[in-house]
Amino acid sequence: MSRAFNFSAGPAALPTSVLERAQAELLDYQGRGVSIMEMSHRSPLYMEMAQQVEANLRDLMSVPEDYAVIFMQGGATLQFSALLWNLLGDKKSADYAVTGLWSRKAQQIASNSCDTRVLCDAADFDYRKGHDSGSWDIDPEAAFVHYCPNETVHGLEFPDTPDTGDVPLVADFSSSILSAPVDVSRFGVIYGGAQKNIGPAGITLVICRRDLLQDCAPQVPAVLSYKAQEASGSMLNTPPTYSWYLVGLMLEWLQEQGGLAAMQQQNKQKAALLYERIDRSNFYNNLIDPSWRSRMNVVFNLADPALEAVFVAESDAAGLRALKGHKAVGGIRASLYNAVPLEAVEALADFMGEFERRHG
Repeated sequence: MSRAFNFSAGPAALPTSVLERAQAELLDYQGRGVSIMEMSHRSPLYMEMAQQVEANLRDLMSVPEDYAVIFMQGGATLQFSALLWNLLGDKKSADYAVTGLWSRKAQQIASNSCDTRVLCDAADFDYRKGHDSGSWDIDPEAAFVHYCPNETVHGLEFPDTPDTGDVPLVADFSSSILSAPVDVSRFGVIYGGAQKNIGPAGITLVICRRDLLQDCAPQVPAVLSYKAQEASGSMLNTPPTYSWYLVGLMLEWLQEQGGLAAMQQQNKQKAALLYERIDRSNFYNNLIDPSWRSRMNVVFNLADPALEAVFVAESDAAGLRALKGHKAVGGIRASLYNAVPLEAVEALADFMGEFERRHG
């Protein structure tokens, strides 16, 4: 069986070697004669695995000791609400930077529970760029400032980490986490669904500065409480055991690749190759300001929109999967997460050239 090149925005590609290892261990984990899916999450062997996953994540991201690493369920969308339970405290409002669909959803959901201020809105620029974070009028009394470093739908990526002063910075890193080094100490909370760069769907990563755990509302449901989850080792209830195990395999794979600095260079190379192919053609276009272009989610359109459905169908037939753009914006989207090899991007660029020759 030959593997297709998978450009899905999430659930996304996993490295073949990770899947092969999971396949080899599926029926018998560590000589126990049972799958890790069948094993108690309280068993010594599973606990050892879970602890190693946290240790490897801390090593890869250089997570300081004064930050808690928590594994939760419900995806990033659940965190849109959980953030308020955990961080609002006696504050009345939170500030949001809106640069695309997901940061807008985060703000809209939060607005049902507290006052939210929109610091900026990329709709002002037709989602071709965002506002310079230095121009944000941050409320010093805000519980936090929320932003999305990379927007999977609109294909915008922040060129820098905003400076929010004494107001905690909260980031939805779902689609760019582990793609490059990040200074965790700049953030109050980092969170993200796993199904793009961390592993499979079903588990959510939360990295929270420990002093912020004290702001958790006393009436918060325990499963949503960062404080309670951290105290229980992320095992307040039965966690998504197999997803956690696969995250561990992904982290080991990242270490084998040379860590996040090596991944950053590879991801830059992949994105540059695809953007260069787009920019030297009048047949394809990406209108995003180059300084705001996403490395993870390359969105583009064809000069003739009627050809986009043909492009998707023919690329799929050529073994290039999941290139249809999000329903909210249409067009084409190629997600270049860590597990997407350079070979896949080269194949896509070649296909784009051949498609243009036939239809241009």
